[in-house]
Amino acid sequence: MSTALRIAHGAFGRVALLDMDWSLVRHAHPHCHVLLKVEGADTQFVVGDKVYPLTNQTAVLVNGWQPHAYVHDPARPRTVILALYIEPEWLKAFRPGWAASGAPGFFTHPSGDVSPRIRGLAMNLAADMMARPDARAAHEAMLSDLMIAVIERFTPWRSFPASIREMNVRSGDWRIRKVAASMRTETRHVGLDAVAKEAGLSRSHLFRLFESSIGVPPKVYQNVVRMEQAVDAVLNRTASLCDISQTLGFAAPAHFTRFFRNHAGVSPREFRNVSRLAS
Repeated sequence: MSTALRIAHGAFGRVALLDMDWSLVRHAHPHCHVLLKVEGADTQFVVGDKVYPLTNQTAVLVNGWQPHAYVHDPARPRTVILALYIEPEWLKAFRPGWAASGAPGFFTHPSGDVSPRIRGLAMNLAADMMARPDARAAHEAMLSDLMIAVIERFTPWRSFPASIREMNVRSGDWRIRKVAASMRTETRHVGLDAVAKEAGLSRSHLFRLFESSIGVPPKVYQNVVRMEQAVDAVLNRTASLCDISQTLGFAAPAHFTRFFRNHAGVSPREFRNVSRLAS
């Protein structure tokens, strides 16, 4: 099974150093998501419908809400991956237009050649997280340098708005906005048939409108929201994992553990224990 070596979290989002030998289900994140290989075997991710390599020379770049999956080859050894889940609001402090990092099109391509600078910054961050798990300020400073280098290399950042006034946000269908807002505030799992009925839509119409408005199917969106609620609870609350499982509407703690592992690579208990090394 995969292992979490280190997990850091803060206003920037979270950074996970993962020793991976287990595939992950198709999922998404509301973050700017960057994957960099640290050591071990070359591996691969599916982004959208295509396979992209993760090697010493290539990074995998995933836009906010873009479905993707980790595909582990059982014939290959494990891979240590530095996984960055970066909050758009944190990036906005560097440049207003970088708030677009949570939207489609921020990265123009899901894969790109890693520069020596990016490789060095990633390796330094990974090494320092291992050696000094509690050096949170230093890690955030190193992450800042790494993300600036990544954005400058892999995005058309000069074309992004320099002012908040210049930024336009796609509004979408008002019924879908209402459904999405309800999903974000609902702590218990609600079936999509009930969601469609509440919105006054057929199931098929809900699916078509949701994906055209939000960019992902409603099931993927629902799982993203549920996973982010789970991560927040595991990292920031003192409740037992059994209580968190019940609050989030899982039928049994084992179902919660399986859901969490399939999305994060490790169990919620390991995720919590490793993150506390940085406290």
